[in-house]
Amino acid sequence: INELTSPGARFALGVAEDADVGSNSLQGYELEANAYFAVEVKESQDGSKFAELVLRRALDREREQSLRLVLTALDGGEPPRSGTAQLCINVTDANDNPPVFAQDRYRVSLREDAPPGSPVLNVSASDADAGTNARITYGFGETAAKVLQKFVVDAESGAIALQEALDFEDTRGYTLLVEARDGGGLAAHCKVEVEVLDVNDNAPEVTLTSVSSPVPEDAPAGTVVALVKVRDRDSGENGQVSCELSGEAPLSIVASSGGSYKVLVLERALDREEQPELQLVLTAVDGGIPARSGTAHITVLVLDVNDNAPTFDRATYKVQVPENTPVGALLLQLNASDPDEGPNGETQYS
Repeated sequence: INELTSPGARFALGVAEDADVGSNSLQGYELEANAYFAVEVKESQDGSKFAELVLRRALDREREQSLRLVLTALDGGEPPRSGTAQLCINVTDANDNPPVFAQDRYRVSLREDAPPGSPVLNVSASDADAGTNARITYGFGETAAKVLQKFVVDAESGAIALQEALDFEDTRGYTLLVEARDGGGLAAHCKVEVEVLDVNDNAPEVTLTSVSSPVPEDAPAGTVVALVKVRDRDSGENGQVSCELSGEAPLSIVASSGGSYKVLVLERALDREEQPELQLVLTAVDGGIPARSGTAHITVLVLDVNDNAPTFDRATYKVQVPENTPVGALLLQLNASDPDEGPNGETQYS
């Protein structure tokens, strides 16, 4: 009898035979007390009495797969005599139970450098039915195509594996809707939340946003020479960046908002005649293990100002001139120099 059979259904059990006649012949049937079935006595046209099994309460194969009941046939003699038969009732399965996941929600963390093919986790569902009704196949429910590119689920085992490389900087987590469907078409769903863990796979990016070049050599201390943007796409300590300058230049770094750094003239005044060009390297190092770094080369020209007077090669010149030296004769060659450049370094004599 199928477990979905409606209460009230009847099943013929046949006729018991009694060789006696009259009141000594078969009078009725009795059924062993149970929770599901009752027996009713029917009389055929020829006067024989037969039993019908009547279902009083819905069956449940998952609770009881079979029942064994004793049917007794009674006559009306004194003393009464009886005969028995055993009823073996097998309850056949109906697909009345959907699959059930062990958890409604699964959570797992995965490093972003996990290679394709890496296991993510196993989901598991069970079905109280039997046979094909209990055979479960797994798949993804309604899920974005971007997510389906990243993950694959084994239809038989429910094992979820990584199919495509992850990138924390692109997506920090995924939500998968996993479906378990039994052989009768009933389905259940659970959510799998995959957290992507950051690894230090990005070096700091150093960008010169502006450079003031040339810089007058008389620029005061604190003058901004360059603005540098430093960015690291990683998170946490992997994205925390420290900067330092190298090179022979009287500059230092002052951090400003937004991840930029002001490069300032701080340590001493400039002198174009001593250093006409400033060459320095800004190095940004993140806090990851192992650390990654990025660099930017900065060149700043020093603009001349007229801060140097001409200087003769001697403070005093002495020359002896014979009194008969003709007019226009060369007496002495004077030489003065100016370390400034351009018009600031051109000298005139008078």
